[in-house]
Amino acid sequence: MENSIHLALVTSQFNADITEKLFEGAQRVAHETPGVTSQEFFVPGAIELPLIAQKLAKTGKFQAIVCLGAVIRGETTHYDYVCEQASAGCQRVALDTGIPVIFGVLTTENEQQAWDRVGGRHGHKGEDAIISALQMVTLCREIERII
Repeated sequence: MENSIHLALVTSQFNADITEKLFEGAQRVAHETPGVTSQEFFVPGAIELPLIAQKLAKTGKFQAIVCLGAVIRGETTHYDYVCEQASAGCQRVALDTGIPVIFGVLTTENEQQAWDRVGGRHGHKGEDAIISALQMVTLCREIERII
């Protein structure tokens, strides 16, 4: 069906307590939205998200890919490298393939900030990521119809 949307949910297992909540919110919104199906994939950490997103995008089976993870600042500069590489990698996949890749990775200063973003005082970023994916698929389809 032309109006159906098949999403790939790729979730980092690092900081699993938080990423599981991101995943649950994303999965809930996807399953509650008519015409939307999703398939789930799990990677060790945020740095692995872009490679799997790229492989999934190249299959042509998904209208969007949602990457979920949580990177929490520690005592070293490792945080900066992981955030930059994960973000740039996901953006590159989107630009190289034309498939929306939603960067639903929390990049927080501390664990409390992460919890605040998985159903706490700053909403639920897993749910927001699915909503963004659906908006991007709709917009891409509109553009494809006019060109």
